[in-house]
Amino acid sequence: MTEPVLVFDLDGTLADTAPDLLESLNYCLLGAGYQSADPTDLRRFVGHGGRMMITRAVTAQGGDHSDPSIDRLLQVFLEHYAANIPGKSVVYPGLHETVNQFSQAGYRMAVCTNKFQHLSEALIDGLGIGGHFAAICGSDRFEFKKPDRRHLTETIREAGGDPARSVMIGDSKTDIDTARAAEIPVVAVDWGYTDEHVSTYAPDVIISHYDELTPRLVHNLIDKRR
Repeated sequence: MTEPVLVFDLDGTLADTAPDLLESLNYCLLGAGYQSADPTDLRRFVGHGGRMMITRAVTAQGGDHSDPSIDRLLQVFLEHYAANIPGKSVVYPGLHETVNQFSQAGYRMAVCTNKFQHLSEALIDGLGIGGHFAAICGSDRFEFKKPDRRHLTETIREAGGDPARSVMIGDSKTDIDTARAAEIPVVAVDWGYTDEHVSTYAPDVIISHYDELTPRLVHNLIDKRR
């Protein structure tokens, strides 16, 4: 029997990356003559990767959201963001203890994120948590991304696991919808980036601190699927 797999989202789930996302977003917006966004705006913009974040930010100001315009802004954003990793980003309280606990309990762990692959790997390494994950799969790792269920199921397979023995951990509607489409239990964290409380999207469980994410909880969620 394969080891069970915990699959984490990245931004807003594993790490608080908002300060750096906002700084790079505003760098490209201001350079193109737009107004800067504030932290409240960011919660409405994130969730589908950098391109969608910029498109939403520009659209909110009535700007040019044509492909060529967004392409230019995205390139500026990516260059600024990559040059400053890990910046002010930090993992959430209790994460280190939690991943160590699950490793000792025989679980594999993976990351399924709509952040670009090279940025995801650089950030995770920069935060000192890279050794915990059997697979890291960004938005450009496959030809599909969340909320397409295949992004999650293929991440699990790359980690050497079985979707039938896996659980998703995320902070947004995108994560919950992805898990639901894949028929995989989902634990939502309530500290992430979403303009509606995660309870709105009916995850299986909601946690407010990583010390609530235990092997017993995950085991029970997997067992309920059988």
